[in-house]
Amino acid sequence: MTPDNGTATADKPKGKADKAARPQDLLTKEDCLTLLKHVYLARYFDVRLIKEKKRGRLRGTLYSSHNQEAILAGSLYGLKPLDWISPIHRDMPAFFLKDARSGLDNPDRMGMSIEQVCGQVWGREVSPGRARDNWSHIGSRSKHIIHSTSMLAGTIPAACGVALSDRLNGVNSVVLTYNGEGSTAQGIFHEAINIAAVHKLPVVTIIENNQWAYGTPTELEYALEDFARRADGYGIPGLIADGQDVFDVYDKVMQAIEHGRSGKGPAIVECKSFRAYGHGDHDDDRAAKYRDPKEVEEGRTRDPIAVAKKRLIEKGFMTEAEAKEFAAEGKSAGECRDEDFPPDVVEYLKKGVEAALKSPVPAAEEGGQWVFRD
Repeated sequence: MTPDNGTATADKPKGKADKAARPQDLLTKEDCLTLLKHVYLARYFDVRLIKEKKRGRLRGTLYSSHNQEAILAGSLYGLKPLDWISPIHRDMPAFFLKDARSGLDNPDRMGMSIEQVCGQVWGREVSPGRARDNWSHIGSRSKHIIHSTSMLAGTIPAACGVALSDRLNGVNSVVLTYNGEGSTAQGIFHEAINIAAVHKLPVVTIIENNQWAYGTPTELEYALEDFARRADGYGIPGLIADGQDVFDVYDKVMQAIEHGRSGKGPAIVECKSFRAYGHGDHDDDRAAKYRDPKEVEEGRTRDPIAVAKKRLIEKGFMTEAEAKEFAAEGKSAGECRDEDFPPDVVEYLKKGVEAALKSPVPAAEEGGQWVFRD
């Protein structure tokens, strides 16, 4: 894993001049504290749903983003409202964190509400998908969220189409896609990246390198150490971010976003992280057998919440005493309590969960809706 005192890039900043050029240095204190809050929101979403499942109040498979929250919070924060995102199964918080800078409770922001996202998880009427599926199989054209699928990397061609469409319509938007490192071995990944490179489409591909493609370790996925090197064959930037550091993720993704928005084409950003649990909760027991417990312990030592707090202290935006509040870092979902999170974070998720539980299941007569064109 990347050491705590540096980024995961080969050319980490040196000297005051270089540091001043980092996008994160242009963030205000309020911005930086908001980024920490977004990491907390992503973590509590994960924790709360795991607890709801154990209470028997939730069915279906859960795909945990535990220990990978900095990737979501850091990559989304630099987007403009009209930019597009294409999340995958491990990115559920992205649906409600998109355009969160416009206000989480702002009905006009370009992101889904927590009620909609929780409604999707519970398969209720309030969900955008009207309970046709649960988890991440949703999207919103009006909110600029590309509908996710189970075919990882399969949304990159769609992202290329969206980027080209916006270009033809005079919209200077960027499309951000999320993909596991295992998906980079698929043919469709390379075909789509090639199209984006040839046509200089502003598609930023996030590679969430959490060290495991289901049960396959990275050394059996790719011959090189860095998946960002996939970019070299297409003549596009391949950046590497410390996926545990929300500010480093923000830096690298902002570089890629500005590259695309300026008309220079696509980029790949590899975020090095570690998957805390199994591929899904159905895989937790099996994962305990195919992964060495010491590897898991080491992989979870750099908690994104703890790393963010350390960076805030270094920036002078948080005191040591303040950093000791809401100590969710280093704890599993079962160990976390509501007191480990800021009260407004707990209330936000509570609102979504309660709305989902109160929402009815769609009427049976809806079964044929969207199957045939009216």
